Amino acid sequence: MSPSYPFNDPYALSTVVSGKDLKVPSERLPAGIYISINADSRRRWKSVISVLSSEESAAWGDTVTLSSQASPAFSVEIWASYEADRMLGSGEVIGKLQLSWDDLLNHGDEPFNLSFPSVRGVHPSLTLKVAVVHVCDDALSDSLVDCKIARDTDAGHARFAKYMIRRRVSHLKAAVQHFQLVLDQCPVSHPDHAAALTNLAWARLKGYARNDLQDIDATTSLFRKALALRPQHHPDHPLSLYILTEALTWRHNKKSTAADIHEAAQLYHELLPLCPEGTYFRSVAAGENGVDYVINGCNNLPIDASDEGICLRRVILELCPLGHQLRSRALHNLALLVQASFTQRGSIEDLDDLIQLRRETVSLCPEGHTDRTYYLNNLAYSLQLSFDHQGKPNDLDEAISLYEEALRLCPAFRDFSLDSLGGALVSRFNKRNDIDDITRAISLHLEALTLCPPGHPRRHTTLNNLALALKTKYDELGVREDLNNAIDLFRESLRLKRLDNPERHKALHNLSSVLCSRFTHTQKNEDIEEAINLCQESLAALPSLHPDRYFSYLWLENAYLSRYQIQHNPADLSLAVDNFRLASGHPTQGFPGRIETTLCWVDEAEGYQHDSALEAYQVCLELFSSHVMTRSSIISRREAATAFSRARSLPVDAASCAIRCDDLRRAVELMEQGRGQQWSLASRLKTPVEDLESANPKLAHSYVELSKRVSNAAQSSATITDRAAADRAATEYRKVTEQWEAAVAEIRNLQAFSRFLLPPLYADLQAAARHGPVIILIASQYSCSAIIVPTSGEPHHVPLLSITLADLKTLKDRFTRAIRHASRMNPAESRTDLIVLLRIVWDEIMLPIVNVLENVLELKRRSRIWLCPTAAFTSIPLHAANPFQTRADRSKEPCLEDIYICSYTPTLSALIRSRQMMKKRVTPSFVAIGQGQPGAGKGKALSAVDSELELVHKLVPETATRTTISGDAATRAGALEGLEENTWVHLACHGKQDPAQPYDSHFVMRDEHLTLLDIMDKHIPHAEFAFLSACHTAVGDEKTPDEVIHLAAGLQFSGFKSVVGTLWEVDDAVAKHVVEAFYTYMFHPKEVGVMDPTKAAWALNCATHAVKTKVPLEQRMVFIHIGV
Repeated sequence: MSPSYPFNDPYALSTVVSGKDLKVPSERLPAGIYISINADSRRRWKSVISVLSSEESAAWGDTVTLSSQASPAFSVEIWASYEADRMLGSGEVIGKLQLSWDDLLNHGDEPFNLSFPSVRGVHPSLTLKVAVVHVCDDALSDSLVDCKIARDTDAGHARFAKYMIRRRVSHLKAAVQHFQLVLDQCPVSHPDHAAALTNLAWARLKGYARNDLQDIDATTSLFRKALALRPQHHPDHPLSLYILTEALTWRHNKKSTAADIHEAAQLYHELLPLCPEGTYFRSVAAGENGVDYVINGCNNLPIDASDEGICLRRVILELCPLGHQLRSRALHNLALLVQASFTQRGSIEDLDDLIQLRRETVSLCPEGHTDRTYYLNNLAYSLQLSFDHQGKPNDLDEAISLYEEALRLCPAFRDFSLDSLGGALVSRFNKRNDIDDITRAISLHLEALTLCPPGHPRRHTTLNNLALALKTKYDELGVREDLNNAIDLFRESLRLKRLDNPERHKALHNLSSVLCSRFTHTQKNEDIEEAINLCQESLAALPSLHPDRYFSYLWLENAYLSRYQIQHNPADLSLAVDNFRLASGHPTQGFPGRIETTLCWVDEAEGYQHDSALEAYQVCLELFSSHVMTRSSIISRREAATAFSRARSLPVDAASCAIRCDDLRRAVELMEQGRGQQWSLASRLKTPVEDLESANPKLAHSYVELSKRVSNAAQSSATITDRAAADRAATEYRKVTEQWEAAVAEIRNLQAFSRFLLPPLYADLQAAARHGPVIILIASQYSCSAIIVPTSGEPHHVPLLSITLADLKTLKDRFTRAIRHASRMNPAESRTDLIVLLRIVWDEIMLPIVNVLENVLELKRRSRIWLCPTAAFTSIPLHAANPFQTRADRSKEPCLEDIYICSYTPTLSALIRSRQMMKKRVTPSFVAIGQGQPGAGKGKALSAVDSELELVHKLVPETATRTTISGDAATRAGALEGLEENTWVHLACHGKQDPAQPYDSHFVMRDEHLTLLDIMDKHIPHAEFAFLSACHTAVGDEKTPDEVIHLAAGLQFSGFKSVVGTLWEVDDAVAKHVVEAFYTYMFHPKEVGVMDPTKAAWALNCATHAVKTKVPLEQRMVFIHIGV
C-alpha cells in the first residue's frame, strides 16, 4: 500500500545523521568520509567531509531536499576522501545502496538505519531522518565533474581497492597505471600535483609491502615531494606526514635501516600533536602499527650516546606519554644513553637527568614486576655516581638501601647485585671508616666471584671489584696479604679485558695504584716503573675531557711522589705536582674528588716546602667555594662544608703560608676568601646594584630578578623531604643558578665591573679599616700570628711567637671551665681563674698587637679597633684582655678596653657591606621584644625581662617611635614582624646556640622558636641596631668556627649594621645593669633625639666600665659589639 502525502507535489527533507562501521575497502587511512546522493549520472548531492572517529563512525547532520517527480529512484553512497582540502576525484567508495522514493518515506519522521554491503567483514550503515515538506525545488545539482583526471583517479582507487581485497598484481598494475596517468596530467604547478603524487606512491608502497613491487626508494621520494607541497598548516600536512612514516617504517622493516626509523620517530613527534584525540587518524597513528612500531624499532637500536642519539631517545620518550605501555622501556633506554654521556663528559646536567629518569622507571615497576630488580640496581648505581661526583651522603645511603632491596628480590641477577652492593659499601667505608662495611663488601664480592666462573662475561668486573675492596682494606689495616691478592686479581681482570673494552683504562690505573703501594714496601724499581707506564697507557686511551683522566692523573701523581720519597729526585716531586695540578683542575670530574686531591697537594707541598703550596691553597679555596655553591639550601651548604674535615683549617693555613711567603696582602685576601663562605655566598644574592643600575639598568634588573629566583629556589628546596622532589628542586636550582652566573659573567664584561662578585683584593678590603684598624688573628697549625689592616698603607704582621694552636685550644677549654665555675660564685668573690686567663690573653696575644698599634701605627688611645678572630681565636674573649697589674704609683696598668674601643667583625666584607648600607637611613623606630615566660619545656622564667623592657622604653628618645612586644604577643611571628618594621631592636629572652646545627640556633618565644634561618630569610636594609640581651648569641659552632654562624651574625647579615651580642650565658638579673648603663651612654642627654648606631661600641665600653662594682667580671665580659 502506498503512503498518502499531504501535498500534490511532495518533497522530502532528508537529514543524514551519522554513520558507523565505516571501513575503507583498501584499508587506506582517509582524510574523511562524505555521503553522496545521486539521482542520475549528472545530478548529485554531497555532504560535508566528516572526520572518522576512532570507533570508525562519523556524524554529519547535513540536510538535503529531494523531489519525487525529479528523482523517483536514487542511490545513497558512502565515500572515503583522501584529501581534506581540494579533492582529486571522488575518492574511494565504501558502499552504495539503491533506494526508491517509498523506501525513503516509509519510516515517518523517525530516524532509521540503512545497511550497506559488507566491507572487511562488517556492514557499514547510515542513520537518516526524513520529513515531508512542500517546497519549490530540490537540492540536487549538476555538480559532478566529468573530466579525465577525475575519472582516472577514481578508476585508480577502484582498481587499488580490488588489489587490496583480491591480491591480484594485475589490479595493482592497473591502479598504478591510472595514478601515473593522473600524475602525468598534473605537473608540478597543478593544484592536484601533491594528491596525484600521494595516490601513486601509496599504491606502489602497498605493492612493496606485499613484495609485488621493489622500488621503495623512488616511492619514498614521491611521498617527500608531496609533503614538501603540503607545509605546516596545510589541511593535508598531517596525512602526508603519516604516509611518509609508513614508507620509512616499511623500508626499515625490510632493510633494517636505522636512519629510516630515526626519521620516522622525528616525524611522529611532529605528527601526533596534530592528530586530535578520538579520531580514527589518531588511533592508527598512535597504535601498534603506527608509532608503537617506531618506538619498538628505536628501542632495538644499538646504544648511541652522541647528542643525536640522546635527542632521538628523548623524542621516543615524548612519544610514550604517562600510561603508555612502552614508557618504562623508553625511560630505560634514554637513561642508558644519558649514563654513557655522563661517563664520557662528567656533566652534572646528565647526572640530574639520569637520576630523574631512573626514579620514574622504578615507579612504573611496582613490587612483583619482573624488571623491578634490574631497574632498582640501575637507580642505585646512578645515585652512587651522584655521590662520587657531588659527595651527598644521602645519595650513597639511598643507593645502598636500593641495592639491598634488589638483592633481596631477585636471584636471577644475584652476581650483579652482590657486586653492586659491595662496591657501594666500599664507598661508604671510605667515607665513614666502619670496618664492618669493608668486611661485608669483601664477602659479597667473593660470593659474586663464585657465581662468575672462568668464561663468565662479568668475571673481569667482579675480579676488579674484589681487588678494589682488598686494596681499600689494605690501606686501612696494612695487611700485606690483602695487597698481594689485590695485585693478582687486578692483573687477571686486566688480562680478561679486551683491548677495545671501554672500561680497560680503569683496570690500568687500578693495577698501577696497588703496584705503587707495593713499591713503598719493597722499593723494587720495576713496580714503580710499571705503575707509571700503566697510568700513561690509561691516559693515552682517554680523550682530553673524559672524567676518568682525573684518576689517571691521581695515580700518576701518587707514583711519582712514592718514587720521590724513596729516591729523592726533585724531578719526581715536580712531576707529582704537575699531576696534582692536572687532577685538581680536571673540569669534568666532580668537586669532592678534586677538593680531596687538592688537600693532598696542600699537605705534600707544605711537607716538602714546595713553592706550589700557595697555588694549591688558592685552587682548593676556589674549588671549595664552587662546590658549596652547588648546594641549593643553606643547611646543605654547611653539610657540604663540614664533609671535608681537613678543610676546616684551610683559610688560616693558607694565610699562614702567604705570611711565610712574605705576601701579607695575599694572606688577607686568602683569609677573607676562605672565611664566612656561608655568609659570602648568601650575601651575593643581596649585593647592592645602584652603580650597576646607572651603567646598565636592564642588566641590573635582570641580575636582581635572577637573584630572587635563586634565593626562592634555595628556600623551597630546603623544605622538601621527598627524595624525587628534592632531586627535581636541586635541578631547578642548578638551572636558575647557571642563568644567574651567566648574568654575572655579562656584568663582568662591563668596563667598571670586571671584578663584580669576585673575591675582593686587598685594596677593596682595606675599606673595612676606614674608621680604625682591623686585626685579623690567625690560628694555624703552622704558626699563630696577627695581621693588622691599617686605614692606609701596607698590612702589618705581628708574630705571636709564644703561643701555638694547641695552646689556644687549651686556653679555650680553660675559659669554658672558668666561666662555668664563675657562674656558681657569689658576685663579690674574686674570679681568680678568669684573671689568670685574661692575663695570658694580654701578655701572649694582645700586648704584641697593642705595641704595633701604639708604636708603629701611632694609633691614639680610645680609638676604635675591630677584631677579626679565626679558628681557635673565636672562642677566646680577646676584647677582655687585661694585665691585671698595678704600677708603682698604685695605678692599674690599662687593659685593652681602657686603651681602645673594641668591636668584632665576622669578616672584612661584612663590615664593608654594613657601612655601605648606612648610606640610606630612615626615621628611626625602636622595638623592645621580651619573653620572660617562654612556656613549659622552653627554659626557666626570666623574672627581670619585663622590668628590663620598661627601663629600655624610658631611656629611648621620645623622638623615636617606641613599641614593646612582650608576653603573649612575643611570638615567633610577632618578633619577626617587629624586626622587619623597626630600625632599632632590643631582644630580652632565652637564646640558644645549637652546636649540632647552628642554623637552628634560636631565640625562645611564647609559641615557636625564632631561628637563625628565620632571621636570615629576611632582608631588612633599613635596620640599624640590635641589642641581644640573651644567652649565646655571638658564639659560633665548633665544626666550622671560621663560618661564624651565630644569631648576632645572622642579624648583621639580614641588615642590622651594629649588634651587641653575648658569648655565653647571661644572668638576666645583673644584665639589666649593663643594659641601663649602655642606653644611658647611647642616648646622652646632651644629644637629645640622636640615634647613632656607630656609637654602640663606645657606649658598651663605657657601660662595662661603669658597672664594675655591680656586675661580676664574667657578666661584663659576656657582651661584645659587632659591626659599624
